[in-house]
Amino acid sequence: MERSNKFPGRFFIFTFCWSWIIWLPLVLSGSGIIYRGNGLSSTITIPIMVLGIFGPALGAIFSIRTIDGKGEVTKFLKTFFDLGFGLKIWLIPTALLFMSTVIAWFVPELVGMDRLPMLLPNVYIFPVYWLFMVFGGGGQEEIGWRCYILPHLEKRFGTIWGSLILSIVWALWHIPLWFIPGAGQSFMNFWGFMMLTFGYSFLYSWGLKKSGNKPFAALVMHGTANSFIPLFPTISMRLGDSQPRFWIWVSTTFLIGLVFMMFLKKEEKTSLS
Repeated sequence: MERSNKFPGRFFIFTFCWSWIIWLPLVLSGSGIIYRGNGLSSTITIPIMVLGIFGPALGAIFSIRTIDGKGEVTKFLKTFFDLGFGLKIWLIPTALLFMSTVIAWFVPELVGMDRLPMLLPNVYIFPVYWLFMVFGGGGQEEIGWRCYILPHLEKRFGTIWGSLILSIVWALWHIPLWFIPGAGQSFMNFWGFMMLTFGYSFLYSWGLKKSGNKPFAALVMHGTANSFIPLFPTISMRLGDSQPRFWIWVSTTFLIGLVFMMFLKKEEKTSLS
């Protein structure tokens, strides 16, 4: 069965409904509308948040299943077992993501700011944490974002506008996390976060194309970006802080995104000529 050319608007409906409904009790609790005991709150918050971030992946599966049929879901998921996307896609995004995070983490120390301590129990747990980030801590979002809906957006709006639209949608999808106490977003400026999604979107889109559109490359890039955050913290987990590291981090990532947007634009022009 061939994949339908129909634009899957239902992907967005399912993705937002799944994530926002699951996160709703945490939002209501954080707003004081409903009450949960402190012990219960700390026990269930992380599992609920993790369950919610599977919205894009499940949205992709739902859309393919209802538009193209069950057999196409199997074909789609099988593509994620192709790991032959080249050393360049492992090294270039990893080096840039590492650089933007480390710069933001370290530079404020040069003007006398105290170092933010690592949030992982120890550095040796990083490989295990990286695997979790790839498969359950954000990387799996790319099953829906870059690996499923981005090609549809690019087909309708072009390479640049497709990634730009997706970066905005991606940022908006995170909105409930600003109302959940303890979530990283609750300490971030929303517009700064949107700069971050812009930078990531164009880097990930470039990496996915350079991998030969091997879907697992997108999971690796997103999971790697998330895994560096607790290793080199860029966010002070105290409300009201000026967050200089955060602004260095998002500005650097935004500039990286601009560079890769130009690369994508050049390649798009070449392919059309």
